[in-house]
Amino acid sequence: MNLPHYFLADLPDRGALTPAMITDACLAVKSNRRRYLAERTTPDLIEAIAALAEDWLDPANPYRRQALARGPAELGFSSETLAAGLDAFFETLTREQLRALVAQDLGHPQRLDQLAANEDETRADRVSLAHGPELLVHVTAGRLPNPPLMSLILGLLARSAQFMKCASGTSLLPRLFAHSLREIEAKLAACIEIAEWPGGTRALETPLFAQADCVSAMGSDETLARLHEVVPAHVRFLGYGHRLSFGYVAHELLSSHALPKVAAAAARDVAAWNQLGCLSPHAFFVEAGGRNPPERFAEALAEELARCEQAQPRGTLPVAEAAAIAARRAFYEVRAAHSRDTQLWASPGSTAWTVVFENGPRLSASCLNRFVYVKAVAGIDEALAGADEFRGKIATVGLAASGTREQALVLRLSRWGVPRVCPLGRMQQPPPTWRHDGRPALGDLVRWTDWELPPRW
Repeated sequence: MNLPHYFLADLPDRGALTPAMITDACLAVKSNRRRYLAERTTPDLIEAIAALAEDWLDPANPYRRQALARGPAELGFSSETLAAGLDAFFETLTREQLRALVAQDLGHPQRLDQLAANEDETRADRVSLAHGPELLVHVTAGRLPNPPLMSLILGLLARSAQFMKCASGTSLLPRLFAHSLREIEAKLAACIEIAEWPGGTRALETPLFAQADCVSAMGSDETLARLHEVVPAHVRFLGYGHRLSFGYVAHELLSSHALPKVAAAAARDVAAWNQLGCLSPHAFFVEAGGRNPPERFAEALAEELARCEQAQPRGTLPVAEAAAIAARRAFYEVRAAHSRDTQLWASPGSTAWTVVFENGPRLSASCLNRFVYVKAVAGIDEALAGADEFRGKIATVGLAASGTREQALVLRLSRWGVPRVCPLGRMQQPPPTWRHDGRPALGDLVRWTDWELPPRW
C-alpha cells in the first residue's frame, strides 16, 4: 500500500519544502475549514471521530496494518507493542467519552455549536459560545504516536484548520491517521496538513507561525523556550514540556495474594510504549512493612517484565540507547556487589528489561526502554521527599493501595502537585477527559464569547 501524496509529509523529498509552500498550505487548510468544518456540529464530529477509532481497532484496517508493518523500522516499537498501544488509545475514543470531554472542558455539550448555558449560567442570565482557533499549529516531539493523534482529534472538535509539524522521522502514524480520515471524511481531512522537518528550521517556522492563531508544542523545556521566543506575541502558545511519572505501592498490597497482580499491572505500565511517554513510570516507591518486603516486589516485577518481553517484545534499539542501558546496568552491578541495599535483575543476553532495587527514596530518572527502579520507603512522605527534585514535573502517579487508604494518599499527592493519579496498569491509558499537565486539553484551545442577557422590561 503506497500512500498518495495528499500531505507535505508524503513527499519523497521533504527537503524541498519552501516558505511559500508552507504559507500556501496554511491558506489552503484555512479555506477548507471555512467551507467544510466551521459549520459542522459537535455530535456530527464526535460520530466521525468515534467511527474512525472503530476502524483502527479492526485488524483488517489497511492503515493499521501498514502502521504495524512499517512502525518497527520507522519508530522502533515492535509490532506487538504498537498493536497494544493503538488498541489502548482507540478504545478510549468512544462517543460517550468524547461527549464527556466536551461537557467537562466547556461546561455544556453544545458550547461550540451555539450560545448555550448550564444551570448556573441560566440563573445568572448569561449564555456563552466557545470558538476554536482558525489555524491551530501542532509541534510534536518524540516517537510516541498518541499525543499527536489526540492533538488532531482535539483540533477537529474545536473546528480548527490544523498544521502538524512532526519531528524528523516521526510522521508515520499522524500521516496514516490523516489518510484514514480522508477515506471516510475527505472534507475533514482537507482541513489538516502534516509536514516533517528538523526542529529549529526558522525559514519554515516563520511563515508557519505567521499564519497561526494558536501553537501547541511538545518537547524539552529548552525547545519550548526557543519556540516561545519565535512565535508572534499575538499567537496563543501552549507548551507541554518534559515530565515524568512514578508508581506507589502501599504495604497492604504486598500480600501473597495481591502482589502478583500488582506486579503484573506495574509491568504493563513499564512495557507500554517502551516507557517512552511522559506517563510512563521511571520508578516504583514501595512501602516497607507488608507481608512481603519491597525487594520481593522488585523480583516479581522482573518476572513480569520477562513475560511481557515474550508477549510484547521491546524491539531493537539504536546503538547509543542500548549502550546507555548497558552502562547504567554496569554501574548498578558494581553497587549490588558491594551493598545489600542495591539489587539488580536484568534480561539475560539483551537490554530488553532491567529492574534496579534501592533501599532509599531518591528518585532517579530512568534511561527508559524498560529500565525501571524500585525504591523502598517507609511511607508517602519519604517518597515525596525523594522525588522533590522533580516536584512540578510529575505527570502521573500510578497507585496501588487499599480502599481505606487510597483517598488519603491521593489527597497527599494532589497537595504536593501531582495532576493525575490512576490505578497501576493504566498509567499510559488516560481517558480523553484527561487534563494534560492539569490543564483542560480542549478548554485550553478555545476563546469565549459571553452574552449577559438584558433585563425583561
